[in-house]
Amino acid sequence: MRRLRFLVLALIGLLPLPAAAQDAAMLIADRVFLDGRETVVAEGRVEALRDGVRLQAQRIVYHQGTGRLEITGPITLTEQSGRAVVLADSAELDEDLRNGLVRGARLMLDQQVQLAARELDRSEGRYSQLYKATVSSCHVCNDGRPPLWQIRARRVIHDQQERQLYFDNARFEVLGVPIFWLPRLRLPDPSLKRATGFLIPSLNRDSRLGTGVKVPYFIKMGQSRDLTLTPFWSSNTRTLEFRYRQAFRTGRIEVYGAVSDDDLLPGELRGYIDGRGAFALPRDFRLEFDVEGTLDDAYPTEYDYLDKDRLDSQLAVSRVRRDEYIRGALTNYHTLREDEDDANIPSLIGDITYERRFFPRRIGGELRLGTELHSHYRYSDLDVDGPDPDTVVDGRDVTRLTVDAAWLNSWTLRSGIRAETEAGVALDSFWTGQDMSLPATQSGAAPRLGVTFRWPLKKVGASGAVHVLEPLAQLAWTGGDDLEVANDESTRVEFDEGNLLALSRFPAPDRRERGWRAAVGFNWTRYAVSGWQSRLTVGQVIRDETDGDFHLSSGLSGRSSDLLVAGQLIGPEGLAFTARSIIRDRSDLTKAEARASWITPGVAVGASYLWLDDDPRENRADTISEWAVDGTVRLAENWLGSANWRYDLASNATAEAGVGLTYINECVEMEFSASRRFTSSTIVTPSTDFSFTIGLRGFSGNADGQRFTRTCK
Repeated sequence: MRRLRFLVLALIGLLPLPAAAQDAAMLIADRVFLDGRETVVAEGRVEALRDGVRLQAQRIVYHQGTGRLEITGPITLTEQSGRAVVLADSAELDEDLRNGLVRGARLMLDQQVQLAARELDRSEGRYSQLYKATVSSCHVCNDGRPPLWQIRARRVIHDQQERQLYFDNARFEVLGVPIFWLPRLRLPDPSLKRATGFLIPSLNRDSRLGTGVKVPYFIKMGQSRDLTLTPFWSSNTRTLEFRYRQAFRTGRIEVYGAVSDDDLLPGELRGYIDGRGAFALPRDFRLEFDVEGTLDDAYPTEYDYLDKDRLDSQLAVSRVRRDEYIRGALTNYHTLREDEDDANIPSLIGDITYERRFFPRRIGGELRLGTELHSHYRYSDLDVDGPDPDTVVDGRDVTRLTVDAAWLNSWTLRSGIRAETEAGVALDSFWTGQDMSLPATQSGAAPRLGVTFRWPLKKVGASGAVHVLEPLAQLAWTGGDDLEVANDESTRVEFDEGNLLALSRFPAPDRRERGWRAAVGFNWTRYAVSGWQSRLTVGQVIRDETDGDFHLSSGLSGRSSDLLVAGQLIGPEGLAFTARSIIRDRSDLTKAEARASWITPGVAVGASYLWLDDDPRENRADTISEWAVDGTVRLAENWLGSANWRYDLASNATAEAGVGLTYINECVEMEFSASRRFTSSTIVTPSTDFSFTIGLRGFSGNADGQRFTRTCK
């Protein structure tokens, strides 16, 4: 057989085809013979290849005089890209396989969309015209039942070059029932990722905005940018949403926004913008920015665009290398909180940070040098605290310069104890303006020294489980005097396993832990043979005298801190549990948080709990205690269910709740969701939202529908 195929190739090469075609044409068959002087007949598993187009059939008759091919099926015609495949009963094509008529044809596009017609007219190797055609991405069974959806048309043209489908007299049907008719329709074929046109619409119902429809329109503006406009028209609002994206050689930008004219604030133009971008600069620098703004404070929440109570806009330039870190940033804040005024909070913040590390050979270890310049500005001109809820001077502006040097080293002692040491000094200078209660300038030095000991102990149990117990002990000292400066940066202090052994647990240098202090505790880890892992950290800080800058809820306010207990449990089947608590005494908690999750291919469920004690110094007059649950579960092969719930235990009321249901198969995706926000404020009222979206798979960029394909019974 192999020899016969080579003979066939030689025979085809002797035919008087054009010179340009002799190298491109190839024919393989089980049997080939001449029928006259100008007719070649190939039978049995025939394959012809021309300019990347592959033809498979049972019989091919080639007429040299006319250059035509008579083909008997079943026929498979595959384009060079493999994205378009024609299946047919019979065909008449030219010798280039680019023009001709195909009967009983089915055109498969990217293995997702099927076009069926009595005849297919192939032209220029680019256009395929199908007459009396049906189009669907649904799996079609030979039981007489119509697919879930299909489009019937008098004529369908597939432009292979532009990758577009054009319909004449198109009728959309669901389960064989006509839904609507269009004289003309254009859709992208599945292989086209970006094309100008309408996207999937959605039906929305909101208790404040009314019932309306969102119809996105995508505009392709070249290969590197696009614009999406989404009109939203309901009984209470006229809104235009937009998204602009552009990719550059060295970066990208993306801008979201909306403008509205609604009945909630009649006669007022409402809107918001949310933009961000990132660019690579010369010498490994990186530029990043984000912009957030709104015309009124309630708009982002009422329209569910942003879930934030402070909007921040930032411009930053940074560079990260193995031994160097540089960053400069300018940030602007706009508050949406009803009890805050932009003029009285640090609205404009500038930061410049430089860090470098060295590894001196003579003394060993690691040498770190750093400089930080920070400044924040309030728009208010008052140098005292005005009539607002806080106790902070309304117009205070602060600039801080910090220079820091530190030497770090570690050793492993003969007994296996790991010894770590850190010695350093920080120089701080503060300039304070518009605060009559504080001096204009303050400077000071803070030398520090710390020694930490770790003793990792390992044991293998009878079951094969590995236990690692690591006792911890640290002794630290920081000198210098407390400076008479405002506490604007270190207003919130967290005590956790990450800073148990830190020489200062304040988040910024405007406050420093001084004097002698010690930290003790242990880490315990267990690795089971079955894949389970468990971790536990217990620790406490002891100091020679109390530090009044630590709030009561921080867990660090006394000479002996509250007890830190943190644990984690990880299972082999996607189970995970993490918890952390600050225990004041045996029956009193300062802070507690926990998170549990279970993630498998069919289930993704998470639950969290938070408890924060009241602390007026952190603007928390009441205790915060709440549960939150969210998850997605595959109910069946094609059905997904989701739900979320947040419950405020302190007020004994639900804060937020929502449910969703999604159906997905190879040709359609439908999603329904309902949510309600129960909380309210002076600018936002409780609201309920319903949304329904349906998309035709194969035309909406979803290429993973094969795993949801139904089967015929």
